[in-house]
Amino acid sequence: MATLRLGDTAPDFTAVTSEGTLNFYEYLGDGWGILFSHPADFTPVCTTELGTAAKFKDEFAKRNVKMMALSVDGAESHKEWIKDINETQHTEVNFPIVADVERKVSDLYDMIHPNANDTLTVRSVFIIGPDKKIKLTLTYPASTGRNFYELLRVIDSLQLTAHHKVATPANWENGQKVVVSPSIPTAEAKTIFTKGVEEIKPYLRLTPDPTA
Repeated sequence: MATLRLGDTAPDFTAVTSEGTLNFYEYLGDGWGILFSHPADFTPVCTTELGTAAKFKDEFAKRNVKMMALSVDGAESHKEWIKDINETQHTEVNFPIVADVERKVSDLYDMIHPNANDTLTVRSVFIIGPDKKIKLTLTYPASTGRNFYELLRVIDSLQLTAHHKVATPANWENGQKVVVSPSIPTAEAKTIFTKGVEEIKPYLRLTPDPTA
């Protein structure tokens, strides 16, 4: 399986999960999705990540984003691991974890990197839009836990730029100024962005967040 790239269609699948057998596309419906993988059950960094993801569920739900996790262990193992996650992270896991024992989903999404491990998934993240296209991919080493604040920030940017002719600058956070698309001449930009356009360079124009 070739590596999935931005703009590719996210592969659909039906799999056993900690919440029963689910179809990925049906689970996402017409909203956004995050699919993220874990090397194995009962691993320390992943335990903190899944607990954090559970605590962030309301924030993702505000943005119409559903989460689904994956590990190559079985559903019964997942259920036992969830007990540990709930206990140690003081939360309740509230999203499904795929039991990818046969590595079918892992292969679809190229989550097994032989340079890291021949059998275990790497720590991958895929953000998927309502059109089922891949909007972001991230791959972390096993030793580095994910930053869920960054995932929220990226989703805010993706959702904003999907509906407005803007981009978001470095370290941008929701509500801050955004960059006017280079394809729009400044005179036209001033008619589109009625809150004002600040021209720093002909190619670098800023405008207030059009949704704020």
